[in-house]
Amino acid sequence: MSVTLDQPLPDFQAQATSGLEVSPASLRGRQVVLYFYPKDNTPGCTTQGQGFRDLHEQFQAADTLILGVSRDSLRTHENFRTKQGFPFELISDKDETLCQLFDVMRQKKLYGKDYIGVDRSTFLIDREGVVRQIWRGVKVPGHVAEVLAAAQALNGA
Repeated sequence: MSVTLDQPLPDFQAQATSGLEVSPASLRGRQVVLYFYPKDNTPGCTTQGQGFRDLHEQFQAADTLILGVSRDSLRTHENFRTKQGFPFELISDKDETLCQLFDVMRQKKLYGKDYIGVDRSTFLIDREGVVRQIWRGVKVPGHVAEVLAAAQALNGA
């Protein structure tokens, strides 16, 4: 089963930084932004994370939890979080369970070589665990502000 707009999240278990265990049940009661990105410490991913960091207080005011997801290890995530001062947790998806569940793996090309990688994608989930908005093929500039506006609207703020 994969993630579908206006449907509850399928069940999953994931490990995040700070020892956090993430599952749909653990997220209930709060809006959640789950953003998938290709790799820690790369220019676009760093800029995207910094955008969520810089607007974190506004997301909190909209009662919205931010979680980043990539295939990097928890150790790499912890270093990335510390270096960038991210006030939110990062989920390690080394086995691509969440990437497959959220259907974010895509054929890509870099320097003429084809490979399978994470398609930058963001999901907005309501308090009941229902997926309310999906952004795929995200371009970093302006994206975080768009997600914030959607989170505020969903929250009624």
